[in-house]
Formats: sequence, structure tokens, C-alpha cells
Amino acid sequence: MSDLAITALLVVSLFLILGSGVWIGLTLSGVAWIGMQLFSSRPAGDAMAVTIWGSASSWTLTALPLFVWMGEILFRTRLSQDMFRGLAPWMQALPGRLLHVNVAGCTLFAAVSGSSAATCATIGKMSLPELARRGYPDGISIGSLAGAGTLGLLIPPSIIMIVYGVSAEVSIAQLFIAGVLPGLLLALLFSGYLVVWALMNPSKVPPRDAPMSFGAKLRESRHLIPVMLLIAAVLGSIYGGIATATEAAALGVVGSLIISAAQGSLNWQTFKESLLGGTRLYCMIALILSGAAFLTLAMGYIGLPRHLAEWIGTLGLSPFGLLLVLMLFYILLGCFLDGISMVVLTMGVILPTVQKAGIDPLWFGIFVVLVVEMAQITPPVGFNLFVLQGMTKREIGWIARATFPFFLLMVVAVGLIYLVPEIVTWLPAQMRR
Repeated sequence: MSDLAITALLVVSLFLILGSGVWIGLTLSGVAWIGMQLFSSRPAGDAMAVTIWGSASSWTLTALPLFVWMGEILFRTRLSQDMFRGLAPWMQALPGRLLHVNVAGCTLFAAVSGSSAATCATIGKMSLPELARRGYPDGISIGSLAGAGTLGLLIPPSIIMIVYGVSAEVSIAQLFIAGVLPGLLLALLFSGYLVVWALMNPSKVPPRDAPMSFGAKLRESRHLIPVMLLIAAVLGSIYGGIATATEAAALGVVGSLIISAAQGSLNWQTFKESLLGGTRLYCMIALILSGAAFLTLAMGYIGLPRHLAEWIGTLGLSPFGLLLVLMLFYILLGCFLDGISMVVLTMGVILPTVQKAGIDPLWFGIFVVLVVEMAQITPPVGFNLFVLQGMTKREIGWIARATFPFFLLMVVAVGLIYLVPEIVTWLPAQMRR
């Protein structure tokens, strides 16, 4: 069979198995088994056992369940309410006022969470009722939260960066460092849009609260101390070269337990719920990663990645053309798969092509994270949309329309890091000195 026919068969198999309701991890393993059984001489069962064991026993991947658990612990604390109290006084003077709390709160929580859905849910349960009570329009409140929630993937620590780092064999610590400036850039774009929206719709912005003195604002800011200390401990230990990503994740878990205990929210019930919640989420991710590792191996034996890279090479695409095609590809894929599945499913095929085009794998990792962020707010499988639907009882389509301006801002961010790649590469280069 030709490569095109083999690819078509495997893609059809993938969507048929997915459409029948089988878990994504098992679907990937099933497609890999079909490919090896039909088009390779190596026994599929032996290859599957060795590959899945090797994927599951990766030491680098140890950081992932720890960061997931840390997010689950913090989800059950008063951290989000304290962040609102600390941030709100400083936002009153900006056009858009408390809408900026969504962006600032998600930016801060993203630096201790690693998950887009967890960031969106945690800040949303704090900000949405408060914004509604004060009379802010639902559309801009929910849209800005959905958009800003995606910062959980870009601002380190990031679960998707760990997955990409393992799949592409790129330093996770370097990826974390590279994500800082793009994350802040995206947060500024979001806040800039809120300023423009507020100036164009002054009648929709409620009046500001009673003015507070500078000293009073500082006193309210004391509520930000726990989250700032946790950020300093986790990211400072990585950037300072004191700890690896895994060790920093363990430090984050200890720090989040201390915060939970200090706030009085740590008891046996919440500890058990956070542990079980983290375990369930990580088991889902680990199953997807194992299936994707087996699929990558099968693709290698069949030779599809090499042939695809050669075929794309014959198209004569410039790096810009290649990245544009990949962005459209990932946006389309995001309509059907979650971010982690997108990364692990495609890296084995895409990465050789990207490297052949001379694109830095570190820069490409941030590009992928940005594009996967778009998938978080793309129907029908946008995780942030699901989270907000559960919180607000609104229709997915309505939430997607409210979020669309922030989707366009992510496209702008991708263009900016392409035009100025130093936004991604400058900070890691400084840390290597």
C-alpha cells in the first residue's frame, strides 16, 4: 500500500474508534497495534509492552502528577478569594475596572497551577459571582475569564510543557523559562483589549468603588502573600538552578499543603479529595501518553514520519508557510481532541519536519502551547468552555462567541513571537549564561 493509503486507513481507524466512545489512550494504542500488525514485521504485542512500560516509568514525567496534585490542593483553599481581595483595589483606576481581576488572577494562579481548566475554574468561582453582583455584563466577564484561563498552559509550571518536553526531548526547565515572557505578553494583550472595550462601552462598566488610600491598598495586598511565596518557591527554585522541575513540583505540593493548613481548609476529607482528583487526572494523562508513545513507535516502524517530512520538504514551504499550515492544523485538531492528546499524537510526525526546516524545538514548544491554548476555547471540545458551561449554565455556542476576541488575540501573540522570536528565546539564553 502507498503511504497515503496507509495514513488514510489509520486516520479512519482513529476516528472510528474515538467515535465509538473508547478512551483516547486506548484508541491510540489500538491504532498503533493495527498499524504494526498490518504493515510491520515486528510483533505488535511485544512492542506495545516494552513501549508502554518505558513511557510509564519515565523519571522526567514525575513532575506531572505532582503539579496536578498541587493544583487540586489549591483548588480547595481560599486562595482565589484572597487573590480577589488583594488585586481588586489596584484595578479600580483602569478602564474596565474589575474585569482585569480575571486576567491578573489567572496570571497569578497559572504560576502555581499548570492546568488551564483548573485556573479557569478556580478564578471563575471567585470572580464571576462578584462581577455579576456588581453589574458587569456576562459576555465580557465570561469571555475574558475563558481567554485568561488559557494562561494556565503557558505560564510555568505547565502540564502541557512537561508533556511536550518529554515527547520532544527538550529541557522542561528551559521550556518553563521560555514561557514566562510570552505568558506576560498574552496577559497584556488581554488587558489591553479590556481597556479598549471599556472605552468603547463606557455605559456598560459599573462605577468604581469608593477610593482607597495607598496604605489601605497595601494592607489589602497582604492577601497576595501566600500565592507570591508559592510562586517564588516553585519558579525561583527552578530558575535559580536549585531544583529540577520534579523537585520544584514536590516543593510546590508541600507549599500548597502549608497554605491549605494555614487557611484552615486542610482536613482529611479535602486531602483525600485532592489526592484522588489528582490521581484520576494523572491516570488519564498517563494512559494518553503511553498510547501516544506506542503510536509514535508504530509510525516509526511504518516510516510515515520520515515520508511525511520528505513530502512536506518537496512542497518548498518556507518556515512561515510551514508554521501557518501547522497552526491551522492544530486549530482544526483542537475541535476534536484535548491539548495533551494533540501534542503527544502529533509530535512523532511533526517534530522531524520542524527540525528539518531549521526551527528551534524550544521556540516551537512555546508555539505549540500557544496554539493548543486556542483549542481550549474552540468548540466542540474546548475544556475551558466546558468548565464555564458547568459554572454558568450557558450554551457552549454563546460562551464561544463571547470568547472569540480572545482567540484572535492568541493569533496575534503567535504572530508576535514569530516576528520577534527573542520573546521566547531571550530569557532561556540569559539563564544559560
